[in-house]
Amino acid sequence: MSMSAAAAAGNGIPDVRGKRVLVYSLGLEGRDLATWMLRQGARVTMSDTRSDSQLADAGAVPPPGLDAVVTGKPLLDADGFDLVAVSQSVLRHSPALVRARSLGVPVTSQMRLFLQLCPGRVIGITGSSGKSTTTALVGAMAAEAGIPHVVGGNIGEPLLGRLEEIAPTTTVILEVSHTQLQYTGQSPAIAAVTNVTPNHLDQFNWDEYVGLKRNILAHQASDDVAILNADDQTSRALATSARGRVRWTSLAGEVSGDGAWMEDDRVLVREGRRLHEIMPAASIRLRGRHNLANVVMACAIGAAAGFAYPAIAAAAASFRGVPHRLELVGSAGGVTWVNDSIATSPERTMAGLNSFDERIVLLLGGREKNLPLDGLQQLARERCRAVVCFGESGALFRNAMAAAGVAAELVPSLDRAVSRAAALARPGDVVLLSPAATSFDAYPGFEVRGQAFRDLVAALPGFNKEVAP
Repeated sequence: MSMSAAAAAGNGIPDVRGKRVLVYSLGLEGRDLATWMLRQGARVTMSDTRSDSQLADAGAVPPPGLDAVVTGKPLLDADGFDLVAVSQSVLRHSPALVRARSLGVPVTSQMRLFLQLCPGRVIGITGSSGKSTTTALVGAMAAEAGIPHVVGGNIGEPLLGRLEEIAPTTTVILEVSHTQLQYTGQSPAIAAVTNVTPNHLDQFNWDEYVGLKRNILAHQASDDVAILNADDQTSRALATSARGRVRWTSLAGEVSGDGAWMEDDRVLVREGRRLHEIMPAASIRLRGRHNLANVVMACAIGAAAGFAYPAIAAAAASFRGVPHRLELVGSAGGVTWVNDSIATSPERTMAGLNSFDERIVLLLGGREKNLPLDGLQQLARERCRAVVCFGESGALFRNAMAAAGVAAELVPSLDRAVSRAAALARPGDVVLLSPAATSFDAYPGFEVRGQAFRDLVAALPGFNKEVAP
């Protein structure tokens, strides 16, 4: 896809033909940015602090045609460049970006460019938890409804590389992270916030974090739609910033105005004066109250997008979830093993614990994010037979659990945690990998950690792969 200088200027998109562009990070977003810039005729240099061996382990191969690639050093100074294009992994207050702004070098990002360039209608879904499941479910609803659509965003898609397959009639369903919202100047036509709870406080303070979430609806037009969770105090408060029409979701009962809610174990949707029963809650296969909230949010989004109600219901009833989110791996020794590697915050882990009636052996560990553990301590004391802590934050979690009176052990790594959990669990128990921390102490992403867990469990004596009910 190429664009004339006049068209680019008219859309606020930088005209990069013949310009020197500096791309920060060789991750998926950085490579997508560099490839797009090269296709527009830019001269592109890429910079990444990781070493060549770390980049090779992550599968980060630079695209051909670059002017230069600088690795294993601090991010390259922007002096002499016409534009900086940044991956979401590079935070807006990083010294390299502070320096770029001080030099007057404009900064763009993958999500910023995509929202400027995308010809289709965009649905954007953000939140501290639940956004991946909600995004995948809305995609399933679109498929069931026969709507031309693309699902992408924070779930790992090269967005700019997919522009050619997107027409004005395409619905684009994006999972949008807070870090992707650092640089955006446009908002989706339908913007949904699942919830806003303490998370990533190692990156931003609370007010900054809330402000980034708010950014998904800050640039909407009056005929756009904002969908907010009435049960979540911070999400509810974002309504004062909404420029579009607000719809609500709730598990606590009927909402005011348009939206979706749970009532008498049914999912209901209201649009104007029309009230529709979508489905009974008993038809939902996903476990946990938090997943009921995700289904209700997805139903509200589907209704706002104009999907047929039978398609919304059929997709919600058949949806089994997405990998690494309360994913049933199988059984061994009469014990059920569940992969919830996506749970990188204590709140997510608490939602996982609340999804089971069985006694739980919980696996905690990774790189923690300076988040409060009070609620997790209390719930672990109520629900867990034992907690096995591992990785960089293992000692912190073990000490916190022990202080709360929970039987907790410390091991160095995930493989040792699986072995110890197998010894501690009793028939009928659940072993739950729900780490409450990121994977970055030992793995490049939660997906890789989750796959490692699957492999370790599959190697246990008597392993039997089960199908989720």
